[in-house]
Amino acid sequence: TSPHQRRPPFVHPLALCESDTVGHGTRIWPFAQVMRGAIIGADCQIAGHAFIETGARLGDRVTVKNGAMIWEGVTIADDVFVGPGVLFTNDRHPRSRRAPAPPFRARSASDGCAQAHQRPDPPHAPDSSGKSWLIPTTVERGASIGAGAVIICGITIGSNAMIAAGAVVTRGVEPHGLVVGHPAKRVGWVCMCGATLHGLDECAACGRPYAHEERAGESADKQETVFTGSRPS
Repeated sequence: TSPHQRRPPFVHPLALCESDTVGHGTRIWPFAQVMRGAIIGADCQIAGHAFIETGARLGDRVTVKNGAMIWEGVTIADDVFVGPGVLFTNDRHPRSRRAPAPPFRARSASDGCAQAHQRPDPPHAPDSSGKSWLIPTTVERGASIGAGAVIICGITIGSNAMIAAGAVVTRGVEPHGLVVGHPAKRVGWVCMCGATLHGLDECAACGRPYAHEERAGESADKQETVFTGSRPS
């Protein structure tokens, strides 16, 4: 057990923490804001100017660096690193909820006349809160998200994945996948220690062995090596 987990959470006097659910040993630094209803696990580090909205959930030992924005609907598992300036999203069709809904013109099937209608809600299935616009995102255990990355909602970032700085992630990332660019594409695999895996037999940095297989690539004439998990040493 970490010694931090035996201590109550620390909130710097210049931070704003409205949540009643913050785990032991967690430290919230100046100018960070954690809203009421956010859930923060034990032994986390929440750096200055980070923002965690109502409905966001963080596991244990999560590091959230300066200026990261974590919104409602985002679930982050244990041991995840969220780099400085990382931006999550939770709505694929955002509009100001305070703006009046403009009418649109639709033609009646019966008389051919154009009729005004109010704009419908975006085509999302409501979540348990009834918010049709809210699209959840999950970050699995041990993943790392580099500085300035943008995470488009509705995806899962797999365990121990690595998101490069500045990436725009628009689709799910496989466990241990290394993705770069915008839109982000997988360019390799990473070990649990964070080092890039070359050949996938074992990690050159820590020696952890891995299993892999060959499968068809995106084009019919190409093969690609894919990660299938760690194996006993």
